[in-house]
Formats: sequence, structure tokens, C-alpha cells
Amino acid sequence: MEAWRRWRADWRYPTTLLCMYGFFSTVKPLEPFLIPYMTGPDKNLTTEQVTNHIFPVWTYSYICVLVPVFLLTDWLRYKPVVVFQCVNLFVTTALLLWLKSVPTMQVMQFFYGVVTASEVAYFSYIYSVVDLKRYRKATSYSRSVQLLGNTVGSVLGQLLVSFNLMSYNNLLVFTLVLISIALLTSCLLPMPQQSMYFHRKHTGQKTVTESPQRHEDGTGDAIEHLSGSTLSMKGDENVERRGETEDEAEKGQDEKGTQVVEDSVGAETCGKVLLQLWRDFRQCYSSREMLYWSVWWAMATCGYNQVINYVQVLWEDVQPSQNFTVYNGGVEAASNLFGAAAAYSIGFTEVRWEQWGELALGGFSGLGAVGLFLMTFMGNIWVCYIGYIIFKFLYMLLITIAMYQIAADLTMERYALVFGANNFGALVLQTIITFVVVDGRGLGLDIITQVRRVATGVSVSSAEDGRETSPPPACP
Repeated sequence: MEAWRRWRADWRYPTTLLCMYGFFSTVKPLEPFLIPYMTGPDKNLTTEQVTNHIFPVWTYSYICVLVPVFLLTDWLRYKPVVVFQCVNLFVTTALLLWLKSVPTMQVMQFFYGVVTASEVAYFSYIYSVVDLKRYRKATSYSRSVQLLGNTVGSVLGQLLVSFNLMSYNNLLVFTLVLISIALLTSCLLPMPQQSMYFHRKHTGQKTVTESPQRHEDGTGDAIEHLSGSTLSMKGDENVERRGETEDEAEKGQDEKGTQVVEDSVGAETCGKVLLQLWRDFRQCYSSREMLYWSVWWAMATCGYNQVINYVQVLWEDVQPSQNFTVYNGGVEAASNLFGAAAAYSIGFTEVRWEQWGELALGGFSGLGAVGLFLMTFMGNIWVCYIGYIIFKFLYMLLITIAMYQIAADLTMERYALVFGANNFGALVLQTIITFVVVDGRGLGLDIITQVRRVATGVSVSSAEDGRETSPPPACP
């Protein structure tokens, strides 16, 4: 019994549960075959209905609920929103399994928009229940396991479909079982006692006059900054030093004799939180370098989301033969593995990204745009598959570089704020593109034209980044 209590008090307990949740909630064997399933005899929908009337609902619902869910996540202290996300994921899968009409599929997409908006709870939960010194490992585990789940789901779906072991409907039933396991796991998560804004724990804080230092090579550790680095934006008058031990807080002094102020834990008012968010937002984006990277982030993520959402429609249009559909799972699995390798390798690359990062953004973004153009102009399914893997690999590579540069001078609170704001900007752009280009109430363009539009946008993004091939300007 004592061993069980020690295990529950250890950082591995919530990390293990969160990783189990992340794995079982991301194993989706039907996902690589979603378009064939919806346009096949099971649902009997047309490609136009799926592309121009059903899928756009996800974008609209996502942008509508993103900000409210972000605030509720912090106010409710993460766990309730994690459970809520899993419930919505179960509802999404059940609607996809049992209903068929266009309106019901639109409702399904709305619930899926809530699921994706609630991911902020999954990515933020771990920082409120583990010690600062465990942030690196906990972050690595919780994020890597999602990629593992996606890869296992793609490979599993590929095998089950290729050998005719399960029908599409049975794959959805299997997915519901996995989601049920994830839901049970989410209910077992311990409830955090603090959050980033509404329930902040100001324990062991002190005011220092030293300015934050970066690594000698100019690079920052993305995972350290992501998980609550003590560095703040340049120009701040006061820097909060966190991670003090409770013993030091009780004594009221640190090793150097500096007075430590201990505040109580309490819920901040909504007005104070919003005011603090606005002040942090203005401070973060006052840096011209931060603005450059954030604009690229928004444009690249917008294009990436559009490609991910509609690439299966492109594959079906390029080669409608079912003989090629069975390779979708293998392509998704390969793209996930290459993307993970790209992101992981950046942490071991000794490059001054503040000097060469923008050149990399311009060059590799251009290559990604070339890959998209080849996918649409060549009209060959194998070119489409290879182009998709290259595009996803380059995006994962570049977005990791952007994370390093943006996170280099941010505290955990500002990290979440800036990254959330960048994703919201990407979602706004995606909503505009979806309404004008994809939605049946707009232009309702075919999939080939849509991908070419996205490739053009990526080219513009790379051209803007390419202008800054010299060392970037220093932060004010």
C-alpha cells in the first residue's frame, strides 16, 4: 500500500496516464481511408459533398470554440477538458459510424472541431503536475506517444485493409473501443492544483537584476523553454525565477540571501487574466524578429492544415483506382516517421538558427511548394505520395526550428500564449481560404485547383522569408 502511495505521488504516475491517453486517443486505423469510406457504399456521399460541404464545418467550428476552450482549459485546470475532449472524440466516431446524411456528417465535423480545439489541455496538463526538473522528460514522452499512436494506427489500418481482415465499419468499432480505454484513463488523471493564469502558484519567486543568458552558440533548448524555462522576453524589468524548492520558500531566503516572496494560490478574476494576456501579447510581439517567425508560422501551418485535410481527396482524384487506395496507410505512417525524425534531429544540430534560420525557412518552404505543384501537375499517384511525404517532412523540420527561435526568450505562460496566438492566426487564414475557395457557398473549386492555391501561398511565404537571408535584426 505504501508503495502504491509513493507511485501515485511520483511524477511518473500522471505522465504514464497521460501517455496512455495520448496513445489510445490517436490510434485511428480508418483515418488514412476516410475519403474512400465516406464516398464508398457505406456512406454513399459524393466527393463534392465531402470536400465542399462537410469538411469546411471543421474549420468553422474550430475557430469558434478555440478561444473559449483555451480560457476554460486554464480555469478548469486541464483535466476536465481532457475528459471532455475524449467524450467529444467518442461522439465524433459514433456519428461517423452510425449516421450517413450530409447534415449529420456536418454535425460530426463540428464535434471534431471541439476535439482539436481541446488539444491545448493535453499539451498543458503535464506542466501543472510535475516538477520543473521533470519537464523535459515528461514533455518528450507525452508528445512522442501521440506520434507513436498515429503511426500505429496508420500501419494497423494498412494491414487490416490490405488483407481484408476488417471492413471500414469494423475499423470504426475497433476505434470506439480504443477511445473508451482512453476515456477511462483520462478519468484516472490526478487533478492539478494550479494553472498558468487563473490558478497561478506564486511560490518561491524573487526579483533579480541579472539579464537572462542564452547558450553561447545562440541556440535555445526548445523543450526546456516549452516546459517552463525561466527566461523572459528581453526588455522586461523584472525576471521571475521559478523552480525554487519549497524549503527555500519556507525559509524566505535563497542561498545568496535574496528575499523570497511567497504568495497564496488563488483563482484570478477573469478581467485580470484577460488584461495580463493582453499585456503579454503586446510585449511578445513588440519584437520584430518574433513577428517574422510568427507570420511564417501562421502561413505555413495554414497551408499544412489545408493539405492534411484534403490530400486524400487529391489522391482519389489523381488515381481513383481502389488498387492504390490501400497504400494510404503506409504513406501516412512513413510521413509521420520522417516528420518525427526531422523534428528530433533538430535538437542535435549545432546551427546558429538565429542567423541561418530564415534562410532555411525560405529555401525549404520553396521546396515544399515545388512538391505541392508536382503533386497537382504530374497527375501520378506515386508522385503524389512522395510529394506528400517530402512536404510533411519539411514542415516538421521548419516548424521545429521556428519553435526553437520563438521559445528562446519566453516563459511558460508566454510560450503558450504566443504559440496559441500563432495557431489562431493560422486558423483565421484557413477559415478565409476555406470559405472563399473550398466552401460550396464560395467558389467551390475542385481539389486540384485548391492544392495549387495552397502551393502558391507557400511560395509567397518562402519568398517573404527569403528576403531575410542576412542575420536577423536584434530584438528591441
